[in-house]
Amino acid sequence: MHMSTKHQQLPLLLKALTTALRAINLWQNKRPSNFALASTEPFCVDTLSFAQWLQFIFIEKMQKMLTKNLALPTQIALSPMAEEAFKEKADTAAELINVIADIDELLSGQREQRLYVR
Repeated sequence: MHMSTKHQQLPLLLKALTTALRAINLWQNKRPSNFALASTEPFCVDTLSFAQWLQFIFIEKMQKMLTKNLALPTQIALSPMAEEAFKEKADTAAELINVIADIDELLSGQREQRLYVR
């Protein structure tokens, strides 16, 4: 895919991700502390839930990259983490996991999704 195609499709997937987080009540109105957002651990696992990381780190970073027309990441595999993080939500998280796998596939060309495949 050309970078421009990814830059056109990613905003739609980020909107779908936001919608999916809201649909299962994982969207937050209150921003975590700067300390929590500054974690250096992968996915900020020591300070944020994965849903918080998606909302306050991933979505915001991708939107900034799109706004500045920067090159998007090409090595990304969020769906394995999503499947683990949302396993307690079972089938209610299926759409959320599918959207995350769609983002993986768009950016990296690979889909590492194991659960809830459409």
